Amino acid sequence: MSADEDERLARVVLSRIGEPGDPRLTDLVHELGAVTVLGALQDQAAAGDLATDLRDRLASVDPARELQTAAGRGLRFVVPGDDEWPAGLDALALAPHLHERGGVPVGLWCRGPLRLAETVERSVAVVGSRSATTYGAAVATDVAAVLAREDWTVVSGAAFGIDQAAHRGSLAARGPTVAVLACGADRAYPTAHRALIDYVADVGLVVSEAAPGAAPTRIRFLARNRLIAALARGTVVVEAAVRSGALNTASWTQGLGRVVMGVPGPVTSAPSAGVHQLVRARDALLVTCGEEVLEAVSPVGSFALADPRAPESARDRLTARERQVLDAVPLVRGADARSVGRTAGLSLTRTQEALLVLHRAGLVEHGLGRWRVRDGDHALPGLDAPAGPPAPSSLP
Repeated sequence: MSADEDERLARVVLSRIGEPGDPRLTDLVHELGAVTVLGALQDQAAAGDLATDLRDRLASVDPARELQTAAGRGLRFVVPGDDEWPAGLDALALAPHLHERGGVPVGLWCRGPLRLAETVERSVAVVGSRSATTYGAAVATDVAAVLAREDWTVVSGAAFGIDQAAHRGSLAARGPTVAVLACGADRAYPTAHRALIDYVADVGLVVSEAAPGAAPTRIRFLARNRLIAALARGTVVVEAAVRSGALNTASWTQGLGRVVMGVPGPVTSAPSAGVHQLVRARDALLVTCGEEVLEAVSPVGSFALADPRAPESARDRLTARERQVLDAVPLVRGADARSVGRTAGLSLTRTQEALLVLHRAGLVEHGLGRWRVRDGDHALPGLDAPAGPPAPSSLP
């Protein structure tokens, strides 16, 4: 199944002449269809800010040639109605606008062998500061690798810092990854990441709302962030200062009703201050590893983690009475069973029974009629080995 050809060509034109995420355009197209909106813009008598702003760009667009040129660069244009169109993007129609950006994109330019809808069916966005610390980059890499090993797609923006670490973590684990750009999908920004972006295009998927050849601008990054959020089931913010584009992505995720997760950093770390504020305001779930991310985004009960516990010790296996006796056994100078019982507040018989269990567990030692907490460095004279304690009837 694919979109109507006239609708597709109209969306190609609107993609070229419109600004990514301009709600004046995206909302109209979602409501009326691209053919109707384009016809209204082509009407010379059309009035309004949108028609005025786009009229100069409109005259020079040949949609068939745009598609042909894009195909020569390895790009394809995916629109609503195509099998490759992710249903999750349609939720943007109901999400509130942010920074005068919003709405369902008129189409997406894709480069890479993976099919978009299938690739993001199980996906998590991993985003954060461009000025990542060593700690943040390591955590992002590890989280992405865990997701990849469980066949989850990692979505990010191919920027410096956390984005780069997330893509590399997924690729290192042989997992799928999607890079969402603020420029044309045939370009590389930042240019220093050309090799990374080209490699993602070879084995994964590079996606952009901006038309081929389009340059990155600040407003296009804000529009791009909503796509990162909409293409994933949830967003993990690894590091973000109080003013960070990653927090914009978190806001989009929240507006879409999807889970926002935050990785804590040191309380003195400025690059983590924005994440801490998200958690403090209860806008983000605190996570510390990829397994906790999977638990948060997976269907209920399908990936549950046990609460972390320290390794079980011999003391953990004792009954309450045995722990009571153990607490009464001296640490330095030994005492007889009767004295231990008085300290514990128990009868001699019960104290002797407990001491036998403690002796077998290697927690106490016995010598010359006295009991003491076991200390391998300083043994009591005439020490009995734990494996062979005196019989209960002979316990002093």
